[in-house]
Amino acid sequence: MDLYEYQARDLFEAHGVPVLAGIVAQTPEEAKAAAEQIGGTVVVKAQVKVGGRGKAGGVKLAKSADEAYEHAQAILGMDIKGHTVSRVMIAQGAEIAEEYYFSILLDRANRNYLAMCSKEGGVEIEQLAEERPEALARVNFDPNTGVTAEVAKDIAQQAGFPAEQHEELAQVFQQLWTVFSEEDATLVEVNPLVKTGEGKIIALDGKVTVDENADFRNPAHADLVDESAEDPLEAKAKANDLNYVKLDGQVGIIGNGAGLVMSTLDVVAYAGEAHDGVKPANFLDIGGGASAEVMANGLDVILGDDQVESVFVNVFGGITSCDAVANGIVKALEILGDTATKPLVVRLDGNNVEEGRRILAEANHPLVTTADTMDAGADKAAELANSALANK
Repeated sequence: MDLYEYQARDLFEAHGVPVLAGIVAQTPEEAKAAAEQIGGTVVVKAQVKVGGRGKAGGVKLAKSADEAYEHAQAILGMDIKGHTVSRVMIAQGAEIAEEYYFSILLDRANRNYLAMCSKEGGVEIEQLAEERPEALARVNFDPNTGVTAEVAKDIAQQAGFPAEQHEELAQVFQQLWTVFSEEDATLVEVNPLVKTGEGKIIALDGKVTVDENADFRNPAHADLVDESAEDPLEAKAKANDLNYVKLDGQVGIIGNGAGLVMSTLDVVAYAGEAHDGVKPANFLDIGGGASAEVMANGLDVILGDDQVESVFVNVFGGITSCDAVANGIVKALEILGDTATKPLVVRLDGNNVEEGRRILAEANHPLVTTADTMDAGADKAAELANSALANK
């Protein structure tokens, strides 16, 4: 889960990372009050989970509370790369002498953690890494030991900071590591990390991504979820413990096992090329237990997507046999009743497949078509979706 900047700032402050004052506002009046409370020059910053705010006009300097009101009024409701601004952060202004970059992230390729640091912050770090890779220090470190004082000083040295700054920078790097480790993050980024005119090191902007798989260790993370920004179908699926991701397509997908579902997405996309380019509408992995309730919940979510015109259920029976899956489909359609209106193509294979197919044939539900292979099922589902679109 990606956090808003103000949430990252609050986590930084809680773990001792030096930050400036920041207050969230959802109205121009709240922004004015926040600017009055902080005092002096402030920055009005759009809170969206996407980069490029400054270029889009979502970050403005305000030298008075009235000016903060005007900027907030202009920024709230703004569209930034498809994200509507519903809140701003009023941040304390700072006299910036130098801007740096620092991040810690999960390095999946090398199966450890990676710290990246540069004396050139406040820029597009991807562009810097591509055009001048020597300006970006990359330091892998052992997750078991983390960013020790020694590792932190090595990062500062490799980034080219003068020796007199190593001690203070190392302390901040270690504090950011504490945020990363204790909050179960996969990314902690500060851009820019600044040196003020007084010589202090301050985290001026922050980006944090926390691992939702570790929510059981971090119950407070539930308060960080912005339900208003969540896709309603994804929120509904999450409430039912379904692994669901909405896509922009017309063929709903249900499968058991992430690998099988990913393969199904590819096969449906390929089949769709022959049917006016229809595409998969979602990723939905029901896991090993395809009970009637799980299947009903999955179908309910998919059928709630107005873009879906057909559904492809692709299940390989392993621990859960095909007859159990077939019974689950039949009972799920009974549970959904009249809310199930879109055609289903079902492909079963694996453990007890013949009995599973017999159960579906005996039920003879008008919405259900069976297929012997994944390719045939994908083609039929794409054909049905295309036909439904043509008849609209």
